[in-house]
Amino acid sequence: MVSERSSNQSHPLDYYMNNQSTDHHTIAEDLEIQLTENDKQRIKSISEQIEPLNHEGLLKYGANLQQKMSHFSHQILDDVQSKDMGPVGETLSQLMGKLKSVNPNDINPEKQSRLKRLFKRTKASINEVFSRMQSVSSQIDRITIQLEKHKDQLTKDVEFLDQLYQQNKTYFDNVTLYILAAQKKKKEILTETIPQLREKAHQTGNQMDIQATADMEQFVDRLDKRIYDLQLSRQIAIQTAPQIRMIQNVNQALAEKIQSSILTSIPLWKNQIAIAMTLLRQKDAVTAQRQVSETTNQLIQKNSEMLKISTIETARENERGIIDLETLQKTQQDLIETLEETILIQQEGRQKRRKAEYELTQMEQELRENLLILSQKEKRINQ
Repeated sequence: MVSERSSNQSHPLDYYMNNQSTDHHTIAEDLEIQLTENDKQRIKSISEQIEPLNHEGLLKYGANLQQKMSHFSHQILDDVQSKDMGPVGETLSQLMGKLKSVNPNDINPEKQSRLKRLFKRTKASINEVFSRMQSVSSQIDRITIQLEKHKDQLTKDVEFLDQLYQQNKTYFDNVTLYILAAQKKKKEILTETIPQLREKAHQTGNQMDIQATADMEQFVDRLDKRIYDLQLSRQIAIQTAPQIRMIQNVNQALAEKIQSSILTSIPLWKNQIAIAMTLLRQKDAVTAQRQVSETTNQLIQKNSEMLKISTIETARENERGIIDLETLQKTQQDLIETLEETILIQQEGRQKRRKAEYELTQMEQELRENLLILSQKEKRINQ
């Protein structure tokens, strides 16, 4: 029935999912409106297969479809249970944790805490951050591989769920045909068979004819219950359609989120970290250049001061004579004083010598006189 529907006609389930209709038609009524001639022939054929008073046949009527629906529901349940979204969320959380573990402020010494600046050297801190960034980058690459696997699995799940959605639509179509066929049979029995049986029982008054009428009425009641069971199964199919689409949308959103993380967030993070490291290295180079310039300027200033002092002192020395006037004056004064003292010493020496000569003469005279006296005394004694 789906294949025969024109391209301009959407399936009632699709119309129900994609439109907010203002009419009050049910999905089943929309499907009945879209019945093709082939569908009507199938309804007639299925209706003719229902044998009145065949309770076993009535019990099996549509049972194969309901069994398929049961199997179909188990498929969906197994898929949801086996595809735990926990690992996807955990992997995304790990990714966010790794991206946040390297803070650009940690790279910039000016934005580091005062305590960190006091107890850690800037260069060592930069190297630690760079090393941690490389380690985190490697971990992110491993997480990216896991995310790729999750994305591929989610994409496969979306395709699988789309197949289930198509199966659900097929089941909905078939159940609807069985319901319409049963309703057709019910109408025939109520409008044709039962009136005939009642008429016959009324004419004959035979208890068996009366019982036949009652049996047929009981069969119609069971047929009505069977129709109701099939309608419940169809309602399950109607409710299953948005559930499948919701699961598909969640999987698709997760796959898109993962792809965005892989293709946008991770490359952007790496680019920003690389830019931050490059700018920091540039800043270090500028700082080093500034220090070189400052050192050079200081050296030039000191050399200039030393050159100034040396030039002035040299000029002073050049203008100064070999011997200072004060030195000559002092030397001359010392020489004069030396000469004067020398003359005085010579004069004193002369005086002392003269005095000594006089004293020596006196001593010699006294010695002569004493020797003479002694000689005279000796002569007297000898006489």
